[in-house]
Parts: sequence; C-alpha cells; structure tokens
Amino acid sequence: MIRSALAALAAALLLVPAAVADDGEAEAAPFRAQVRIADTGRERIAWYERGSGRPLAMAIGTGSTMAEWDPALLRLLARDRRLILFDYPGIGRSSKLPGKTTSFAALADTTDRFLEEIGVEQSDVLGWSMGGFVAQQLAIRHPDRVRRMILAGTNPGGDAAELGDEDDQDTDSDPDATEEQIIGVLYPRTKAGRREGRAFFDRLDSASESGEIPDDFDVPAATVRAQVAAEDPWLRSNANGDALGRLAVPTLATGGAVDLVVPFSNLRWIADRVPGGQLERFDDAHAFLFSERERFADVVGRFLDGPRSR
Repeated sequence: MIRSALAALAAALLLVPAAVADDGEAEAAPFRAQVRIADTGRERIAWYERGSGRPLAMAIGTGSTMAEWDPALLRLLARDRRLILFDYPGIGRSSKLPGKTTSFAALADTTDRFLEEIGVEQSDVLGWSMGGFVAQQLAIRHPDRVRRMILAGTNPGGDAAELGDEDDQDTDSDPDATEEQIIGVLYPRTKAGRREGRAFFDRLDSASESGEIPDDFDVPAATVRAQVAAEDPWLRSNANGDALGRLAVPTLATGGAVDLVVPFSNLRWIADRVPGGQLERFDDAHAFLFSERERFADVVGRFLDGPRSR
C-alpha cells in the first residue's frame, strides 16, 4: 500500500498538442494523463493510458490508486507499449464498492469486464503486491484475456504463502500510516533507502502538479478494510496455488531480496509452480520495481518481447 491520502495539487487532464521547435520539427509535448470512465454495465472504472504498442494492464496494491505508480517507471515502460492504468471499484473516480466486501476473484472479473469494455481483447498484465493476487486470478479465471503475466512482490495464497513481520504487515494495510512508516516498509531501512523513498513521494507530488499523473489519491478507509479483509480467505485456501500448477499463461515472478512485506520465497514458489515460470530477483525491498526501475523495465521488456517458452 502507498500513501493514499497524499497531498497533491489539482492537475489539468487535457492532452496538449505537440509544440514546434525552432528548427521546424515537431517536439513532443509533456505527457498529461487524460482520465476516462469505462462503464462495464456493473461498475464504472476510471482509467487512463500512456504510450503505444501492445497493451500492458497494471494492477496496483492495497489501498492505492492508479496515480500511485512511480511516474519514473511509467516513462520507461511506456516507451514501447501501451500502459493501461485503472482504479478498482471503491477507489478514486471509479464507482463505489458494491456492498462492504470484495474478493480478488471479483476484482479479477471486474478487470476482465473493464478490458472488454475498452476493446482490449488480450493484454499483458503486471500485478504488484495485492495487484498480483488480482493478476493471478485474472489469468486463472480468464486465461484468454492474458497474453503474459508479470508478478511483483506478491504471494500465491494458502499454505505456500509466507508473510512478513506482523508489524510491517499492519503498516502496509493501515490507511492512516505516515509517509515515514510507508517508506520504512516499501524501501530498504538504510539512509539510501530512505532517500529513495522520499524521492518517490517527491516524484508523485511533481507529476500530480504537472498533470503527468491524475490528481487521484482518494481511497476510503472502508475500501482499504474490504481489500485487507479479502486476504483472509486468500491465505486460508490453496485453490489459487493449485490452479497455478495448471496455468498456461507465460509468467515472470519478480521480487525484492529484502522485501519485509512479501518475502522473496513467495516468488520463487510461484515461478516453480507455474509451468515454465521465470524468476528474477532484485536487491531492494517491496518497492524494488520503483527503486530499481531501469533494470525492472529492461527485465519486463525482455520477457514480454521474448519467445514463448512453451
């Protein structure tokens, strides 16, 4: 989870025409997020896209909005693919969470309907943390929708899931955690890690102010509680892990060596469980895909563009 109550300035949400440089050649204008609403018939999903090429749908973690992906990572990934970023029901500008509970299967079904509504027949999918639960369920329940799947800092549920320290788990799930507390679970507990964490929050502030990401940080506490509560049945059932053993979707599992929230052993288990699964280990903590973004983007690109392994 990232700081959902981030103080951000209102951002313009209009695309700006390209400027013309002095030499007469078109110069690309800075990217500005243009939020749209997709009505699936069951829910309204707020979303925006960035880049062009093969689609990559990005499912984020607990209590977070589509605005809380690191914009520095998005710039790298959007160089040669179409990023699809969206808010789950109950978050940001999406419709309210139906009822007081949710499940990762339900969120996967919502994601499937959303992709269908915006005309994406098949997509690569990246799921980070809780978003990895959603991505796994999407690949299991709707395998034709997912071309390839990248899992980052997530677990398989059931007996195979290894949890981090209870205090760190509580901080990760706390809608009122302070910025410093969040940095302490997302980044290594070193001076360099704290600097990187503060730089991440600075990037969110700057990108929100410029309009590069939406001014979209509203996550009601009730939604966070519902997402956290969904983890209990996830951890009590082996159904997801069993289904991974039959999955035909090419899968890359990535994790941080010093992740205090999701130990790396979870990603190793997933890579071993999925037929032909691949594994990549990074040096940092839960937000390794932000702090090691250049390497992460390179690993993701090679996996998505490489030959099918089976």
